[in-house]
Amino acid sequence: MNELKIVYMGTPEFSVGPLRELINNYDVELVVTQPDKYVGRKKVLTPSKVKEFALENGIKVFQPNKIREEYKEIIDLKPDLIVTCAYGQIIPKELIDYPKYGCINIHASLLPEYRGGAPIHHAVMDGKDKTGITIMFMNEKMDEGDILYQKEIPILDTDNTSIMFDKLSLLGSEMISEFIPKIIKGDINPIKQDNTKATYAYNITKEDEKIDFNDYATNIYNKIRGLSEIPGAYAFLDNKRIKIFNSKIGKEKTGRPGEITNVYEDGIGISSKDYEIIITDIQIEGKTRELVKDYLHGIQDKNKLIGKTID
Repeated sequence: MNELKIVYMGTPEFSVGPLRELINNYDVELVVTQPDKYVGRKKVLTPSKVKEFALENGIKVFQPNKIREEYKEIIDLKPDLIVTCAYGQIIPKELIDYPKYGCINIHASLLPEYRGGAPIHHAVMDGKDKTGITIMFMNEKMDEGDILYQKEIPILDTDNTSIMFDKLSLLGSEMISEFIPKIIKGDINPIKQDNTKATYAYNITKEDEKIDFNDYATNIYNKIRGLSEIPGAYAFLDNKRIKIFNSKIGKEKTGRPGEITNVYEDGIGISSKDYEIIITDIQIEGKTRELVKDYLHGIQDKNKLIGKTID
């Protein structure tokens, strides 16, 4: 079984865990990942986390700009199995149909719920109390293939998306290790997805990141933790963008939505549609991220914040 020839396709940090598990047990012939990207203000050309890990482990890396047109190198390897995990491009049918054991995907939701590129963000933003990992056969449509293996885990009220990324990456790693022996033995029971129950988790846009304090406090709280740590929810104070990474729900509102009504030792209270949102972890435009309690230490008259609008 260890002679199984695998091609792995993935890109972000989330995809490293399953790749590590595969390397420990199987022959990963090739890692396919997105091209290096320019990152940050200095535009530093940066490889994906999966590429870094693959090279550290002596595995050849392939980075096609368009996998739909550049897949012959993969076919030439004659893989027995292709495993994808947050790769970031649509896989062509010719590649999906080639391997002896198929092309399977590790997807971070309980399909058919949250098909698409940002399932973890949306599950937390929507206030879900559980999510999970689905291993599925791939087809030409987005996350619509037959379900092969599925496990769920809770989303705690204190979890944010970064925490769930780590939890789900670990779960996906455990599941792919458990599942591959089953597919080799033919011990699988593919289940068709119920398309009438499908929901979608499209990639996060700048509009999605903006906080609307006219909303209910619970929804705002979920948005903040659903976008933390990356990309971060934001609002504006004194015409400066403020990213907000952590918050808590306080007492009933005493002002108009978006009005700063209280300054606490560890946070700033802002009225929403019903309750106060207390922001506790921020990054003001042009500055480094800091706890609000540290930010407040640098303000001589904290009461001047009260009555201001954050929107």
